[in-house]
Formats: sequence, structure tokens, C-alpha cells
Amino acid sequence: MIKKKKIIGICGSASRNSANLSILKWIAESDKSDFNLEIIDDLTELPHFKTELTDKNVPEEIVDFRNKIENADGIIICTPEYVFSIPSGLKNMIEWCVSTTVFSDKPIGIITASASGEKGHEELKLIMETIQTKFTDATTLLIQGVKGKLGKDGKILDKTTETELKIFVQNLNKWTEKPAANNIYKT
Repeated sequence: MIKKKKIIGICGSASRNSANLSILKWIAESDKSDFNLEIIDDLTELPHFKTELTDKNVPEEIVDFRNKIENADGIIICTPEYVFSIPSGLKNMIEWCVSTTVFSDKPIGIITASASGEKGHEELKLIMETIQTKFTDATTLLIQGVKGKLGKDGKILDKTTETELKIFVQNLNKWTEKPAANNIYKT
């Protein structure tokens, strides 16, 4: 029996029942055969970043979060764009991990699902590249006009978006394969 990969899905939205959470749930339900997706959907539970607690007296919630990231085979970040940037909760989460190596060489997928999303998407890619995660164009996806592409029940209504998400999941599956996940695609 092949062991399923463990993927952590991080929802960057501060809203309950957001489109981004719906997308992560769709991914979790659509590809159960290849990986288990644990969704982290409330980044507000993490304490506000304090530099003096980065290495000593680290809050328990942060230790637990860092361990989840470190032990995962891959990460999906699915986030909206807020004021042409990434949401503050997502930035806070990343800041807690900067002084560690939990994201270093970690295969990730990046989905920005928002009204426009272009600037937030580019910013998140730059941040994740800076902290040395591993991704490629094939493991990133920008979904613009997301509210018109999902129903009120969270179901994906737009067939193009559904197809793009299926391709994203296939690419992420390949990207997280061991060993040497970064040999599958050129970055």
C-alpha cells in the first residue's frame, strides 16, 4: 500500500466560509487518492508576531504550527488579495517561520483567488521565493473574479476554473513526489 502524502492547506482569508476555504475543501474532496489535505483555516488563532519570541519562549501555537509545516510533504496556500497585498494573518504566519527552516526547500502550491489578485499573487510568490520554498509556474494559480465562479454553497460553477484546479492538483502531486521533487519541473 502506498502511503498518502501529507499536504497542509493554508487559507489566507480572514473571512469565515470564504471562497478560498471552499477551494481548499474542493481540493481535499477531489483528490483523496493521492494525498491527505489538512486545512488550516483560521490564522487569527496565531498570536501576533513578536521578534523577541522567535527563538526563545516561542508560543505553543507557533511550535505546533511550525511542526505541521516541517512534517508536511507539501503546502498549498490559497488566499485572497487584500488592498493589493496578502492578508495580514498570512503575513503574520509567514513572519513566525522566517527565522526557521520549516519552509526551506518545501514544495508548495500557491493559489490566489480574489477579485483581481495580480499584485497579491506576485507578492506572495516573491515572499515564498525569499524564504526558499520550491514552486514553479505549474504549481501556482491566479483565479480572478472568484465570487462569480463559485456558488453560495462553495461549489465551483465555472468549468474553466474547475479544469485549472484539476491541473494544479496534478502538478502539485508531481511536484511533491519524493525524492528530489524539484527535479520534476524547472523553476
